Amino acid sequence: MQPQSPHGFHPVFCTIVPPHVLDKLSQSDNPDLAGPARRTLEGDAARRTRRQMATVATVPPAHAAEGEASDKPDRTLYDCRHSTRLPGTEVRTEGQEPTKDASVNRAYAGLGATFELLLKAYGRRSIDGSGLPLIGSVHYDEKYNNAFFDGEQMVFGDGDGEVFLDFTVAIDVIAHELTHGLTQYTANLSYYGQSGALNESVSDVFGSLVKQYTLGQSADQADWLIGAGLLAPGVQGEALRSMKAPGTAYDDDVLGKDPQPASMEDYVRTSEDNGGVHINSGIPNRAFYLLATALGGNAWERAGQLWFDVLTGGQLAVDADFASFARLTVAAARSRFGEGDEAEAVLKAWSEVGVPTA
Repeated sequence: MQPQSPHGFHPVFCTIVPPHVLDKLSQSDNPDLAGPARRTLEGDAARRTRRQMATVATVPPAHAAEGEASDKPDRTLYDCRHSTRLPGTEVRTEGQEPTKDASVNRAYAGLGATFELLLKAYGRRSIDGSGLPLIGSVHYDEKYNNAFFDGEQMVFGDGDGEVFLDFTVAIDVIAHELTHGLTQYTANLSYYGQSGALNESVSDVFGSLVKQYTLGQSADQADWLIGAGLLAPGVQGEALRSMKAPGTAYDDDVLGKDPQPASMEDYVRTSEDNGGVHINSGIPNRAFYLLATALGGNAWERAGQLWFDVLTGGQLAVDADFASFARLTVAAARSRFGEGDEAEAVLKAWSEVGVPTA
C-alpha cells in the first residue's frame, strides 16, 4: 500500500526510463555505460525512498486561488549545474526571452505545450485545474540517465551521451512526466500493478497527444513512439516505447529487447518496477492507439477526450485495474457520443488487447 498524504495525493516518484533498462545497462562490461546507469539507479532508489518518507509531511504546492486561474502558464526553469540540489539556480521565468541554453528553452517550450493542450482541448488550467505553476530543472547530476516528476516539479538529466541524449529533446517525455502531475491531482492512481501501469499509460497517452498537437499531426500521421530522438545514434532502437507496437521500440545488445506486451495474453507478472508498471502499460497504450486510429482525425479530440473524461470524472478508483478503466471508457463514450462509432471503436480496441469490458 502506498503512503498517502493528508491531502489525499500519492506524490510518487515517476521516471521516464524504467528500472529494468537501467539495470541491464548497469551490467555492461563497458564502464562508460555501466557507471552512469548504476549511479542513476542508485540515485533514483534513494529519491524514491525519500519521496515516500516525506509523503506524510507533504503540502500541496501553492496555486492560484479559486476564480484567479489564468489562461497563461506560469513557468520557472532552473539549472542544477550538474548537482543534485533542487531546484537549482533560476534561469528563466514566464515571459522571459529564450536563453542560450537549449535544454532550458526546450523544457520551457514543453511545459508550455502541455499547458496549452490541457487548456485548448479540455478547458483545464494547468495540471491541477487551478493554474498550478510549472517548475522544471535541467542539467541534473552528472550523466544522469533519466527525467522524473517528484510530485512537485520536473527534473531532466543530460544523459550519458553513449545510450541516452539530453532528456529535454523529446517533447513527449516532458509531457509524459508532467501528466503524472495531472494524474496526481485527478484520479490519483496508485503506482503499483495494473493501476500503476494505467498511471504510466495515461502519461504516455497525453505525452503522445502533446507531441501530435504541437506538430499538427492526425492519428494516422503520428509515429506513436515515446521518446523518439532520445536514444544515442549507436543504439539499435527508435524510442523507449511504441504505443502502436509494444515490444518493438528497441532491440539492442546493451539495452536488451523491449519487453512490453501488446495484449493480456502476454501480461508480465513481476515484483520488479512496482509490479511492472512500465512494462504492462503497453497493453492500455495499444488500446488507445487502436481507438485513435479507428476514429481518425486528431487523436486529442475524441479518443483523448474520453481518456480525459475518465481520468477527471471521479469514478476511477485509485487501485483500478485495466478492466475497470476499460469499462469507464465505454461509459464515457456512450455518455459523450451516444451509441455510435466511438462506443463501438472503444469496445473493439479493448477486445483486441484482451481486456474485458463486460
